[in-house]
Amino acid sequence: MKLLLAFILALQTSITLTTTHTRSLNHPPIPKTSTEKTVAIVMLDQPQSEQEIKQLLQPYKNIKLRRIFQEALNGFSVEGSPELIDQLAKQATVTHVSPVSEYRVETEESVKIIGGHGARGIFSKKNERLTGKGVTVAVIDTGVDYTHPDLRRSYGGGHDLVDNDDDPMETLTAGHATIHGTHVAGIIAGNGKIMGVAPEAKILAYRALGPGGGGTTEQVLAAIEQAIKDKVDIMNLSLGNSINGPDLPISQALDNAVDKGIVAVAASGNSGPNVWTVGSPGTSTKAISVGASTPTMGIPHLLIEGIREPVVVQPMEGSAEWNLDRSLQLVDGGFGKRTELKNVQGKIVLMKRGQITFQEKAENAREAGARAVIVANNMSGSFIGNLDSSTDIPIGAITKREGEILRKELKAKELGARVTVKEERDRMADFSSRGPVTETWEIKPDLVAPGVAINSTVPGGYLSLQGTSMAAPHVAGACALIKQAHPDWSPEQIKAALMNTAKPLVKGEAGTNGGSSPKIKIDLGKKDPAPTSAPYYRTYEQGAGRIQVDEAIKTQSLVTPGSIRFGKFTDSSNVHTAVLQVENVGGKPQRYSFEVPQHVAGLEWRMPLSFTLGPGETRDVKVELAVDPMVFKEKIHDGFLKLQAGSETIHVPFLYVLEEPGYPRIMGFDFGEGDQPGTYRYEVYVPGGAEEFGIALFNPNDYRFIGYLDTSTNVRKGLIQKEFNEADLPYKGTFLAKVFAKKAGKEDFIETMIFIGGP
Repeated sequence: MKLLLAFILALQTSITLTTTHTRSLNHPPIPKTSTEKTVAIVMLDQPQSEQEIKQLLQPYKNIKLRRIFQEALNGFSVEGSPELIDQLAKQATVTHVSPVSEYRVETEESVKIIGGHGARGIFSKKNERLTGKGVTVAVIDTGVDYTHPDLRRSYGGGHDLVDNDDDPMETLTAGHATIHGTHVAGIIAGNGKIMGVAPEAKILAYRALGPGGGGTTEQVLAAIEQAIKDKVDIMNLSLGNSINGPDLPISQALDNAVDKGIVAVAASGNSGPNVWTVGSPGTSTKAISVGASTPTMGIPHLLIEGIREPVVVQPMEGSAEWNLDRSLQLVDGGFGKRTELKNVQGKIVLMKRGQITFQEKAENAREAGARAVIVANNMSGSFIGNLDSSTDIPIGAITKREGEILRKELKAKELGARVTVKEERDRMADFSSRGPVTETWEIKPDLVAPGVAINSTVPGGYLSLQGTSMAAPHVAGACALIKQAHPDWSPEQIKAALMNTAKPLVKGEAGTNGGSSPKIKIDLGKKDPAPTSAPYYRTYEQGAGRIQVDEAIKTQSLVTPGSIRFGKFTDSSNVHTAVLQVENVGGKPQRYSFEVPQHVAGLEWRMPLSFTLGPGETRDVKVELAVDPMVFKEKIHDGFLKLQAGSETIHVPFLYVLEEPGYPRIMGFDFGEGDQPGTYRYEVYVPGGAEEFGIALFNPNDYRFIGYLDTSTNVRKGLIQKEFNEADLPYKGTFLAKVFAKKAGKEDFIETMIFIGGP
């Protein structure tokens, strides 16, 4: 079972239609809850030996000790009933208990875009070209095909935390085979036909995700633990879940890894373009959380008779080029099944997403003689998909709304369409997850890197894929180059170098994708936080911007931290202070001066005076933001502070929250069969806790209320996991489940279909 733990790789697999809504329902009376059994991670306030842990567990006879963590976390994993684990959680030495979740995994052109080619022309202090030589990168993923000709020289060994051996080969079993870790490794350190960002870095592979790309918190923590013991320099985690919270064990483990001198890089997730979608471990405070941008690519636009605005098509990976040279008729092809494709020869076919794979849609259309396929999403927003193999007709994606408009027009008349291709670069990928982080209100992702149409190694060959999984290893490879150039720099300095020199991405005039997409509605509270004409993507969408590794290596100044969160307004003070450390890492004196941000009514900035630092000198400076809540009415404010450092301009993203924004009160619900026969289990995350929580079941045909699967009051924040025996469940069949949580007058719910077996 999984907890909405999708590939950080954007795939075409079918998904559960899950939506979050603000709503108010009149619920029947809420009964008391019951609990069964679970596996959990127990975190301690200080390190303890195996003997001390066993002594702590001695009173709990039915709790089984599974693993002990001493590097990634101070703690251990256990298996037992929730009642006993709740009792254990009350021990004075226990700081936090978290149920085990399942995690899934989520080119030359892209290396050039981030400055990788330029970086290779720079020499290290040892007079070596920068290639990552001498730097070790841990790939915590599905394993690596170390026999691939492009990875043989880079591979330096590893561990399998799924089968508990030293052979981290990808799963090759038919039907469960994986390719993800090999693709990630090639982006970092491919050294053959594919040249990665750091082709001479050493890759250590840690197989934490097994057949089909699935793994648990426990396995990923064990991989982080082993990587710390192996003294790696950098670790890449292109995996994650949909839970936007800073308190999950893997996020905290990455914070600890950074404290031990390791640069941690994590994908932010593929749940964009809405805000509040960044998932763990991309929520780790000290790790580098990476979103996805686009490389230079041709984006098709459909010019349709009678429709003023062009329809933007996102090409799928494996699609033929969209080089149609004439106007063609557009027809409705349903879901793209063979029986639905009548009279489509020589035409562009509009299809709905779902029921069959993208590959089947493309093949069915090709066999029927169609010239091209566009697939409309089955939920709000656009998406980017991958085909299983190349096809000789173009296939691409459009939004649900665009699909609905076109189908409505097609019912009334025939439509002709002409394709034009526009070159775009350095835009946020729609699928890239956005922040901020709930509870801490941190800016995440920290950076973005190319994550669309990335060609890299897979077992047996090469494949182009997309997702923040592909963006993160660009940053991991960049960190390897910086580490080679500056071996004495700390993880914080490496992160600051990348953020300080990143290129903030600018929106198109008419939308978020170079003028080619509709504006994205940003729901951080009751109102939009800023005009949609803002020149830049928001800081909680892109962080500091797209990395420029050559500039990061050559930078003469570092500002830490690389971003500022001023926190929330309180009645006790309306002046917020941030302390920045400015460091001259160059060889000559540097003059520094801050630019006062653009005036906003109700906000007053107090910036440091100009100053000069000699080589190797540092200075802590205070930046103050005074807020008049009677004048400033927005719930959230963000932007970039600009520091002129000699000839360099450093952008420092900031975020300020006036009052608690309208973050989702519930997220990440999943329901399915339990580990034991005849059992079912659900998992859900409640970011701020809930005064009232429940799972209401309805008849999917007439929406008649059936009853409650579970309910509770005064639920603490974090991950909820519960298991039931099928025999104890009063309801059997297929239901529309509404999973709701209410806190401080705001109530949200997730709506999805679930099946409970039985006669």
